[in-house]
Amino acid sequence: MIASSALLLLGTLFPSIGAFAQERPAPILSPQVDADRRVTFRLRAPAARSVTVVGEWDSKSYPLVKDEATGVWSVTLGPVAPDLYGYSFRVDGLFLLDSANRRIKPMRSPTTSVLDMPGTKPTPCDPLPGIARGVVHLHDYESKPLGRRRLRVYTPAVYEKERNARFPVLYLFHGSGDNEATWTEFGRANVILDNLIASGAVKPMVVVMTDGHAVGSGEPEGRARNVIAFEQDLLEAVLPLAESHYRIEADRDHRAIAGLSMGGNQSLLVGLNHRDRFAWIGGMSSAIRDTAPLDPFFARREQDDKRSPIRLLWFAIGKDDFLLAQNRAFDALLTEKKVPHEYVETEGGHSWPVWRRYLAVLAPRLFTASRPAVSAR
Repeated sequence: MIASSALLLLGTLFPSIGAFAQERPAPILSPQVDADRRVTFRLRAPAARSVTVVGEWDSKSYPLVKDEATGVWSVTLGPVAPDLYGYSFRVDGLFLLDSANRRIKPMRSPTTSVLDMPGTKPTPCDPLPGIARGVVHLHDYESKPLGRRRLRVYTPAVYEKERNARFPVLYLFHGSGDNEATWTEFGRANVILDNLIASGAVKPMVVVMTDGHAVGSGEPEGRARNVIAFEQDLLEAVLPLAESHYRIEADRDHRAIAGLSMGGNQSLLVGLNHRDRFAWIGGMSSAIRDTAPLDPFFARREQDDKRSPIRLLWFAIGKDDFLLAQNRAFDALLTEKKVPHEYVETEGGHSWPVWRRYLAVLAPRLFTASRPAVSAR
């Protein structure tokens, strides 16, 4: 009787509740991956005038077609090569997540969904079966220069077994749209390192992944100020934290620094200006637009070459990357200044499939025989 009265009350208050349940549209499947690696994207947007999808598989924009009866837009693409990709819908000019996809790329302002395209052979970022796995540790810390901050630390599987061993460390930085979680949750740096360590291609190392945003992007001269503030936080807060909490070697020959895009600019500028701290320096699709901050490096290079030789200065970029001209100019500058380095151009654009491959190429080069970089061309 009580239940019947409750239902009657609900029916009185919400007379159309049954109609709502009947009118609720059926859920849509997106992305739908077929056996031939073709993928269909769908978005319900009955009032939209135009919908496109853009993803890291080729960075082109593809229009979706609207089903007028359902208000669902769709397009089928491919075949798409096996990898992990970010993609977004653009609805009447506004970038949106795929509302049917729960997988979201960690970013400062999330607008990118995730497509995981499987293949018959594992990629470098696919977990290999039966191998030991490292651990990703999350830290909140107090930075005297910047206040409350966050970072992540990867320790290899052997770290817990060899309790008396100390390990080299790679400081690894993300790009401007990302945060300290992106290198592990989307870049799969921990999986790549696990696979390489298990194969014997890489020395077990600790990896520290920081938040690269030290000042607001909208502040005056924000880009230049961000590098300065980030450098201060790294040297005054991050390095001491890492070296006090983890068994890592605290000398330059066992420290590497690398990053992508904004993080590549940070790693090149900080690494070259602090050769007393870092012997191994890498950049991926580096946003190296202004080299004036490197004037101190060039001015004292000859004396620093004797005291603190660079073991490896390596940077790479895709031929379709919008930062290609800046990286070629930086290569030319280093060559003119006779700074030993390695510059690599590959296929691909400004995307995570490229950067995962770069990490898989760079990591085996680190902490190996401490040999100087190759001569400048």
